[in-house]
Amino acid sequence: MKVALRRILLALVCVAGFSVCANAQFKEQAFTQNYNEPNDTTAADTADVMFSFKQFFRGIAHKQTIKIGTMFAGSTIFVGSEQIYNKQYWKLPLVYGGLGATVGLGIHYHNMYNDSKRAYDADYAINGTKTTLSIDNDSKKMSQYLFAGAAAIYWATLMDGVINYDKGIYPQPGKATLYSVLLPGLGQVYNHEYWKIPIYWGGLIGSYHYYSVNNKNYRRYKRIYNEATSNTSYSGPVSSETALYYRNVFRRYRDYSIVCIAGFYLLQAIDANVFAYMHDFDVGNDLTLEIEPTLTPPGNAFAFSPNASGSVGFSIELRF
Repeated sequence: MKVALRRILLALVCVAGFSVCANAQFKEQAFTQNYNEPNDTTAADTADVMFSFKQFFRGIAHKQTIKIGTMFAGSTIFVGSEQIYNKQYWKLPLVYGGLGATVGLGIHYHNMYNDSKRAYDADYAINGTKTTLSIDNDSKKMSQYLFAGAAAIYWATLMDGVINYDKGIYPQPGKATLYSVLLPGLGQVYNHEYWKIPIYWGGLIGSYHYYSVNNKNYRRYKRIYNEATSNTSYSGPVSSETALYYRNVFRRYRDYSIVCIAGFYLLQAIDANVFAYMHDFDVGNDLTLEIEPTLTPPGNAFAFSPNASGSVGFSIELRF
């Protein structure tokens, strides 16, 4: 114990001898790097506004260029704005016509279903028994198909805008990110990293499988617990205490599965963004480490203690 303590004290004395005031030294260039898209001078690294309606509408009016994220965010509300910004006006009738037709017909068939259901319920309440009236389930299914079609057209409109956004550079981190947001794995295709697709899709599919299994069991034991606690004549093989225990267990596992689905989804989007940024990152063999004595002047902004009176120490520079 004494020997170890002596060694620690000796190491501290040596470190103190190398530097009067131990401050971390950084090269100023490390704090002035630009992490925006290549050749993008329209945004600052730190004080950039994530979304501005002023920039969005000026971009749609073709008075200035806007980033793909601004264009996409605005187009989620103002559908068709991406096509206007990309000057593909001929697509607007397809977008608005498709959305108008599917949403309008979907509402029409949904109202037909509701009318049939109200008529059936009213007749049943009067007669107290089933009648010749029936619920129009075909209209319900048709309305669901039409609303799904409207959602598909909306998604395709956003995807079309992202695909046709062109700044003349490759890769664009914003485009890679939005590809992954709209379709998991597409950002990896854009970055030519195809080997990652089975990993993320495997994670998503596996997580959804466990969500489905756990949710099915959760609902099963929830039903059993409700029957056991609300019916005094219940005589099932599973007691209310056991049903309660397994209900809570499967609910917790179901929630974990949801977290896993969200985690894989976010991870693949972040992965697409990061590796699009690092596309031109230098991974050559020129790896050097330089250590040299240095003198930090008082008030150095890149030291841990900028108000210090200065220090003598070593500067470490790693190039890779």
